[in-house]
Amino acid sequence: MATDTETAPAPTTTDIEHDHDHPAHLQHHFVSSEQQFDSAKLGMWLFLITEVLLFSGMFVAYAVFRQWHPTAFAEASATLNRTMGTINTIVLLTSSLTVALSIHYIQLDKVKQCFYSLLATIGLAGGFMVIKYFEYTSKFEHGAFPGGLFEPHGAHYEHLAQIPYAPQFFSIYFVMTGIHGLHVLIGMGFLGWAAFHVWRGAFSSEYYTHIELGGLYWHLVDIIWIFLFPLLYLI
Repeated sequence: MATDTETAPAPTTTDIEHDHDHPAHLQHHFVSSEQQFDSAKLGMWLFLITEVLLFSGMFVAYAVFRQWHPTAFAEASATLNRTMGTINTIVLLTSSLTVALSIHYIQLDKVKQCFYSLLATIGLAGGFMVIKYFEYTSKFEHGAFPGGLFEPHGAHYEHLAQIPYAPQFFSIYFVMTGIHGLHVLIGMGFLGWAAFHVWRGAFSSEYYTHIELGGLYWHLVDIIWIFLFPLLYLI
């Protein structure tokens, strides 16, 4: 007796071979792991460009206001703790080394070393944030708040009350370093996620896209600080 139900065509030998050769990490809309990696890396670079544009606007604002009020910015900058700023610079530069090592190790299938390198990066980032916390609290204790909340007091800060436009410096300082600190926290979260999956064996020399992308993001965070440090603390 005839039936209206159509029978699905049997899979061809080519389809079976394709499924057999298809790695678990490879999305089906990509032809190869290389194509998937290149697409992900391109997407990250486009994202990093938008981050550069974000901070570029703040750098331009800093340059304009410093050109208009050089004395106020120089006096306000002198109150920043250059020792803490220098230590934080060293910390972040070291974290760039450790995140680069994590990529190097996973490329060699040294999973344990990759895991510990990621942990070291996260630990250094945490150290950066702790130092930044003490910097912030020191300023808050002396009334060095941004904008209209600026009411400096104490031997190291009280003279700023007599300097017009000193509050603008601290507004720019807190916005730029605050947004940068937020990026540090985001990077810590992502690298923590990557470290967890490294420990579970999800990555190897054949697939380490997330570690590579995390490294790119982290290098941008470090580069931004390399510009922030001299602009805010040294000149």
